[in-house]
Amino acid sequence: MRNIRSFVLFTSGVALFALAALLTASLTVAFAGILGVLAAGRLLSARLKPIPVKTRARKDDMRVWNDGRGTIIDL
Repeated sequence: MRNIRSFVLFTSGVALFALAALLTASLTVAFAGILGVLAAGRLLSARLKPIPVKTRARKDDMRVWNDGRGTIIDL
């Protein structure tokens, strides 16, 4: 009886150790995969060129006018 009990305890201990090792390995692989995807996305987004925005040059720096309800100052 003592040998069977010790065999069961040893087998369950080895099984729990293997389960913990498998969980750790799977989490490590998942974390490395997520970091790889983020790094690849960052690399690809850095290579994209921004679209240039066309702007018009202002003639006057400041415009002031009165519309009848109050003075409007356009900076």
